[in-house]
Amino acid sequence: MICGVDEAGRGPVIGPLVIAGINILDESCLHNIGVKDSKKLTPQRREILSREITKVADAIEIVVITASDIDDMRKVMTLNEIEVHGFTKVVKKLKPDVCYVDAADVNDTRFGNNIKQYLSKKTQIISKHKADDIYPIVSAASIIAKTRRDEEVRKIENQLTKRLNLPLGSGYPADPITQNFLKSWVHRYGTLPPHTRHSWKTAQTILRSAKTKTLDNF
Repeated sequence: MICGVDEAGRGPVIGPLVIAGINILDESCLHNIGVKDSKKLTPQRREILSREITKVADAIEIVVITASDIDDMRKVMTLNEIEVHGFTKVVKKLKPDVCYVDAADVNDTRFGNNIKQYLSKKTQIISKHKADDIYPIVSAASIIAKTRRDEEVRKIENQLTKRLNLPLGSGYPADPITQNFLKSWVHRYGTLPPHTRHSWKTAQTILRSAKTKTLDNF
């Protein structure tokens, strides 16, 4: 049994980090349905492929790490260590013979070894940069992860826009729509919105700037 594991949502200031893994006996079916790196697909195409992957996969495991959990974990762990924790959790559930992972660390071998040290089963870990572009099984995992994160972000947007009639955007720090949403929320409510990663520099800067402006008004 082979497995592929990838994540979606490492960098956003809003929303969860989603890690997905899939088990499959025969990778040829993934070639047949046309899987590729999720970043190279439209949201509509990802949705279609996600359903197809679910049909052919022998098993799928998804770990959703919320923004608040990320903040708590970052008090004692780096983001890379959080990913190792999440990837390990997925691999332990799937118990493959061989597992291909998209390395989050600048040192791809180290990332794989850090996962392997927590596994009791003798699973072979193949850790590569851009694995989602090299191995179809990791491409499939990236599609599952990205589709699930998009679903989670839609839920968050539906919840938050009831209180602030503005679009949320992608949730990434560089997105001006997301920046405007955060600034507007802080201006109105005096705090960051739910599902925001408080430990992110973008969030801290916006909150600090708002407090400075408030003090300047005295």
